[in-house]
Amino acid sequence: MSPLVHGDRELELTRGRSLFDYADDLSVRVPTSCRRDGECHECIVEVRQGLDALSPPTEAETFLRGNYRLACQAFVENPDAPVEFAILRRQPKILQHGIQRDFEPSPLTVRRGDDVVSLHGGHESAGGRVIDKYRGAIWGIAVDVGTTTVVMNLVDLESFETMHTASFENPQRFGGSDIMNRISYDGGEFGGELKQVIHSSINFEIGEMVRLLKIRRRQIYEMVVVGNSTMRDIFFGLDVQSMGEKPYRSVTEQEFLAGDRATTSLTVKAGELGIRIHPDAVIYGGPLIGSHVGADVAADLLAVAMDEAEEPVILIDVGTNTEIVMGTKDRLLSASCPAGPAFEGGQVTYSMPGYDGAIEAIELDDEGVKSITVIGDVQPQGICGSGLIDLISELRRTGRINELGVFENGSTEFVFEPNARLTLSRADLSTLAQAKSANYCGQSIVLARYGLPLSEYKKFYLAGGFANYINVRNAANIGFVADVEDERIAKVGNASLSGATIMLLSGPLRQRMEELVREIEHVELETEPDFFDLFVEGCQFKPMSG
Repeated sequence: MSPLVHGDRELELTRGRSLFDYADDLSVRVPTSCRRDGECHECIVEVRQGLDALSPPTEAETFLRGNYRLACQAFVENPDAPVEFAILRRQPKILQHGIQRDFEPSPLTVRRGDDVVSLHGGHESAGGRVIDKYRGAIWGIAVDVGTTTVVMNLVDLESFETMHTASFENPQRFGGSDIMNRISYDGGEFGGELKQVIHSSINFEIGEMVRLLKIRRRQIYEMVVVGNSTMRDIFFGLDVQSMGEKPYRSVTEQEFLAGDRATTSLTVKAGELGIRIHPDAVIYGGPLIGSHVGADVAADLLAVAMDEAEEPVILIDVGTNTEIVMGTKDRLLSASCPAGPAFEGGQVTYSMPGYDGAIEAIELDDEGVKSITVIGDVQPQGICGSGLIDLISELRRTGRINELGVFENGSTEFVFEPNARLTLSRADLSTLAQAKSANYCGQSIVLARYGLPLSEYKKFYLAGGFANYINVRNAANIGFVADVEDERIAKVGNASLSGATIMLLSGPLRQRMEELVREIEHVELETEPDFFDLFVEGCQFKPMSG
């Protein structure tokens, strides 16, 4: 009999058993809300090896592409072939904490006598809309729905404290690793599945929270959701097809520009979306800035107090889509850079997200690899984005590759982990160069449009989990970020989650952000006359000229 593999554990295969059965044996929690009959579409797993050893996909699995299956529908048919699977709720190294802004809390869901009252939507002047009788607590949740990861804060709306933070990999990955693929998937015959799976995952996580803290779901009376424009709108069940074609505007942005709505923010009751908190709880979707620059960046700006910035600053939120905002509170420019997943576990042979087993830092010398740091302190299985930045920078520093990413000794690859034979190839370097160039172009074009030299910016904020873990010197050396002195750089962590939490705790600051985003000018990078020349220049591994 061949083994079934999950992580570093193995079990003997038996004909007729499902992958869900093996998950039970391994004590791996797989989300489900049906009787394992394929109805809920929540128990999605990635089959990394042995797809042909399993039973054929059932009708319940027709929405899945590639090597994804429902654990309850995939049964072992050939126990002599090895099978390896991973659930889509793996726990990557997700940054949960961000910059903390000082502000006076003033939530919009409050206690008034024996009632829980909502002050949303003009109800404040009328004394508020009663949601429920007060039952001992008022909780709220702030959610940052990223393309790759999801992070949630459970907040006490009376003490203003964050009581619990949860994070997990975004399970929508079966619909594509980047925004454009997910837009395409959502516009196909299985439209709505991406919404269903993110709702199911968040409901599952809420269940874990309330079980851990011994509270009730119906004591959660408000939720704030931020994400890029596509992620936010999929969560709210809006049509995102307009985000996939020029001018890349969401339906809410189109309606706002047409004068049909006063803001691009959204307000819906939980019961209408099927989010399992109090059904009359308000779910607020943060405002969009423009095109693919979404509510997550609006939350970033709130977290770093961009609404108060008297001197020019730069904020870069690094991810599958990198967003840039620069300027002062009186004039702000923004842009979105479609970097893609190359630095986040996709398209590069041995790259992987920041899970246990990922090389996150590496140093070379003249002899080869001097040192590596592996997440989880286990045997290396691949390399994540911060490790890739280190590796490219070190290959340049030691003269192993030139600015074009070509190996100087005529080789086609470099072995950076001999025991597991992990390599970086010339093709990998080409893919990474194009991903890096998207960041390069965005920063260069917006800097030129704003008209100030780099030296005039007081702060250079790096937001997001990926940015938090990179070696900034190495990133600057290869042109991934602008070459700024260390003293002006501030890593602000998961500023999107921090900003979403501020939106949850302060109605006035929420309103101020809605007003600020209306004035931000969005720069369409592809329409700039020198975009192509800059993109070619950005594919070179050298510092960015400032």
